[in-house]
Amino acid sequence: MSVLAPEGTALLYLASAVCFILALKGLSSPRTARRGNAIGAAGALVAVITVFLSVRLENVPLILAAIAVGSAVAVPVARRVQMTQMPQLVALFNGVGGGAAALVAVLELGHSGDPWVRLAVVFTMLVGAVSFAGSAVTVGKLQELISTRPLLFPGMPVVMVLALAGAITSGVLVILTGSAGWAVVVLVLGLVAGLLLVLPVGGADVPIVISLLNAFTGLAVAASGIVLGNVLLLVAGTLVGASGTILTKVMAAAMGRGVAGIMFGAFRGGSTAGSTVQSDRPVRSSSPEDVAVQLGYAQRVVIVPGYGLAVAQGQHTVAELATALEARGIEVVFAIHPVAGRMPGHMNVLLAEANVPYEALRELEEVNPEFPNTDIVLVVGANDVVNPAAKSTPGAPIYGMPILEVALAGQVVFLKRSMRPGFAGIENELLHDPKTTLLFGDAKDSLTKVLGAVKAL
Repeated sequence: MSVLAPEGTALLYLASAVCFILALKGLSSPRTARRGNAIGAAGALVAVITVFLSVRLENVPLILAAIAVGSAVAVPVARRVQMTQMPQLVALFNGVGGGAAALVAVLELGHSGDPWVRLAVVFTMLVGAVSFAGSAVTVGKLQELISTRPLLFPGMPVVMVLALAGAITSGVLVILTGSAGWAVVVLVLGLVAGLLLVLPVGGADVPIVISLLNAFTGLAVAASGIVLGNVLLLVAGTLVGASGTILTKVMAAAMGRGVAGIMFGAFRGGSTAGSTVQSDRPVRSSSPEDVAVQLGYAQRVVIVPGYGLAVAQGQHTVAELATALEARGIEVVFAIHPVAGRMPGHMNVLLAEANVPYEALRELEEVNPEFPNTDIVLVVGANDVVNPAAKSTPGAPIYGMPILEVALAGQVVFLKRSMRPGFAGIENELLHDPKTTLLFGDAKDSLTKVLGAVKAL
């Protein structure tokens, strides 16, 4: 017997669903993101409390045990993760969500003979398994536990099609017979399909795949809501699926490519791939003092943050440098590419940690027309998002991707650890442009030296 009546449960779930919708609205802007997170957390808390009040009392100890085990694993991981590893954490949580939905569907298979419910069970198992296996691969690629290059073998497209066809056929048999054996086959083939779907994806395309798999998990959770007769799961899953789909399209547009090309481009040589090859062509290098002089006597400076800044945890130093330049009467703004870092919003969050005002952040469409009137662009740990090959080299992995057109500025200064190419694995011709100088070293260390030199001017 439960404490809460069905009507009360429905009302509280409705309140939670409204909170989730308002949370998504809040997350659409940096100014309201904190409030959106708080509203979403409140909705989740209401949902959890509702579960405890709605289930049979004898099941509460099992639920508490499951929460304890999950918390013991998740809390230390979440607290220790670095900002640079946030995409891996998102992918991990996403995969676990898809896997959980698939397992719940299997357990519910024998509780209903309704063909429509069984259809929802099969859909949840298949999509959840694909999301779980695919997310595991993305974590491995971003963490460099497996190669970031596309992993292919002869006949791979055929095997992928056969796996999907077999999963669908097995799913039809599950709907007709309710067989747990065929359900296991669906799960196994779903896992195989998830692996084969993501292994051919490489380099800078991986974060987009994470977003796509997030949409898959949302759909699986929505379908599990049908299986369990839970409206909240249906609403929450639909929200996740819709937002993940929109984000995938936005990221693909930012890369100048279609989703199909991103997922299957490796089969025709079109997927981006990481590389460790370094260029040995000569470049013009500089010292922190020379860079400080360039910056100190400019009128307008644009800073382009990238993944290297995040790795070095140099956001506070670059913010202090911007403040020091502004104190000299220099206009300073930050140019943010939609896919800078490893996921949308990565740089925004990083700079927000350092209290960089939102007004100083410029999106790509807004800042590109301003580069011709910019004295110096300081590129900190970014490469692919400013690479002219995206516009000038047909056949390049990033060709067609909108870039920050820093080459139009008067001078360009790159802060780089080495001449290693960006995540897309191609050389940046801008590094060899006569107007470009390079300052080699760890981004935070280089910024600290430049900051000291600027203050000494």
